[in-house]
Amino acid sequence: MLNYIWFGLMAIALVVAAFNGTAAAVTTAAVDSAKTAVEIALGLIGIMTLWLGIMRIAEAAGLVTLLGRALRPLLRLLFPEVPAEHPANGAIVMSLAANMLGLSNAATPLGIKAMEELQTLNPEPETASNPMVTFMTLNTSGVQLIPSTMLGVLAAAGSRNPTAIIATSLVATFAGAVAAVLSAKLLQRFFPVARRQPEVAQ
Repeated sequence: MLNYIWFGLMAIALVVAAFNGTAAAVTTAAVDSAKTAVEIALGLIGIMTLWLGIMRIAEAAGLVTLLGRALRPLLRLLFPEVPAEHPANGAIVMSLAANMLGLSNAATPLGIKAMEELQTLNPEPETASNPMVTFMTLNTSGVQLIPSTMLGVLAAAGSRNPTAIIATSLVATFAGAVAAVLSAKLLQRFFPVARRQPEVAQ
């Protein structure tokens, strides 16, 4: 479905550009966007390698397990379908921690890792499971204790007091996270997950 939507958007852009006489500008923008996409993708390779490596070291040292146990009550409340000792718990905790510290670039590979771990528990691989939807909504709401990106933008723009947004950012992100999780939990009731039937031994 998304392929049709993207194709339709590109077709509409080309038709409008042909009528407006801005086909050259559309072509230039397409080439520039493609270049930017490649630069972003190459930049993410280094970030993903770094943070996935750090996570692997943390797993080997037992730090992820300890952190997961400390946050087990919260994880059990948000993700009751995920077993307590499953690696997905550690990946979820690391991703949420990166988001809370405003490290969006670090949260991206960790979020991908969490989704991969949650997919191993998914009884219907072609459909997102309830834990995957809950994690996605919580991750998208972006709870941030330190909005480092916005602080950097404000400081670069010459703001005299860039940290003034911290309190309001906390309130806004907390409200967004609560609304996102409640929506996911409420809507899950209308989409029950089919359980896998146990295999009968021959």
